[in-house]
Amino acid sequence: MAGPNWSSVLFLICSFLSVLSAGTATANFTDEEYWKQREEISRARNLVAYEPDPEVATDHFNRAVHEALDNNSTRRVLRQWRGHVWATKCTATNPIDRCWRCRKNWIRERKRLVKCVKGFARGTTGGAAGRYYVVTDPSDNDLVKPKLGTLRHAVVQDKPLWIIFARDMVITLREELIVNSHKTIDGRGARVHIAYGAQITIQNVHNIIIHNVKIHNITNSWGGMVRDSLSHFGLRTASDGDGISILGSSKIWIDHVSMWNCKDGLIDVIQGSTAITISNSHFTKHDHVMLFGASNSYEDDKIMQITVAFNHFGKGLVQRMPRCRFGFFHVVNNDYTHWEMYAIGGNMNPTIISQGNRYIAPPNMFAKEVTKREYTLQSEWQDWVWKSEGDLMRNGAFFIQSGGKSEMAYSRKGFIKAKPGTYVKRLTRFSGALSCKRNQMC
Repeated sequence: MAGPNWSSVLFLICSFLSVLSAGTATANFTDEEYWKQREEISRARNLVAYEPDPEVATDHFNRAVHEALDNNSTRRVLRQWRGHVWATKCTATNPIDRCWRCRKNWIRERKRLVKCVKGFARGTTGGAAGRYYVVTDPSDNDLVKPKLGTLRHAVVQDKPLWIIFARDMVITLREELIVNSHKTIDGRGARVHIAYGAQITIQNVHNIIIHNVKIHNITNSWGGMVRDSLSHFGLRTASDGDGISILGSSKIWIDHVSMWNCKDGLIDVIQGSTAITISNSHFTKHDHVMLFGASNSYEDDKIMQITVAFNHFGKGLVQRMPRCRFGFFHVVNNDYTHWEMYAIGGNMNPTIISQGNRYIAPPNMFAKEVTKREYTLQSEWQDWVWKSEGDLMRNGAFFIQSGGKSEMAYSRKGFIKAKPGTYVKRLTRFSGALSCKRNQMC
């Protein structure tokens, strides 16, 4: 796919921002018109975030893993004197964690996290340009005029914010939480659960980080009047009950989350979203885990580029880890210890590069295949680029590759190989939400 015309893209962004600002100020927009304008702005931004040569991102990622594992200082075990013994404090086992986890002053250097993102979301800064916002109140009682100190009040602000939590809390959302651009939700230092209520929605925005929270038991909601920014609230229809739903957005990094038991998917990425990394997370107890592209007719998903790395797909999972349409998907150094139907699937000619994963097949002899091409004849899918490189297959697992005449586009001489699947248990050792305590290394 050819790269975008940057001058035209920037002109579109400026033009639509002007129109959106004027329309919102005069309250002349219907909700449908408002979201249509937001969609057009986001489409232009997503084209800017799109990487015309996806191997640049995959090479950058694989190089970082090699450097992290090959250096003598990689496995950073820091020790502290406690009376008469040395106590082990922290071990970082992959390049993202190595960048921040074992630093003594992590709590005063929270924003260092933005230097650590790898994959297609690299360059994402979240709320690093803004001040800290401390969530002190777990309630979610007013969806139009959210209370100061609540998570909803924080995420709808128009300026960049780095959102942290004053204490352990369980946040039950009455309706979907619509996150505005340039936000970091950082749960380190507290045990934060977003649970037993509505989903997180990232719609037609950019530059979002969600880090170190637990998201589970999400239900569908009925809809209603919900604020999405300081300048707008409107009528929302019923939400599906995903854990995190990403629509038409770019530069999104989800890291060190634990997710399970949501009504629909755990993470859905649709409507031309791109420049996304999902890393260091732990997924359990769910059927439809990840959906990347929801419609066979939505060809804007051809710009979708997602890195799935260092995650543990664990107990109680069934399928879609992920399930892809169109787009380019780098699935690298993940641990697939459980599935009931299949691990990775898709249709509509997605490119899937599986590198250095560990696939442990279930006992069911009819579910050993890692891959599933859905609703497509072999005569069509045989030219899709689905590649397995350095993957570790256990208990009879097998990955059916394809590529044919399209294969050479993703096999140039300079392509950097990932670390093989034999390293995965180490690389994913600390997946999921971490227990990061104040005044201690994380």
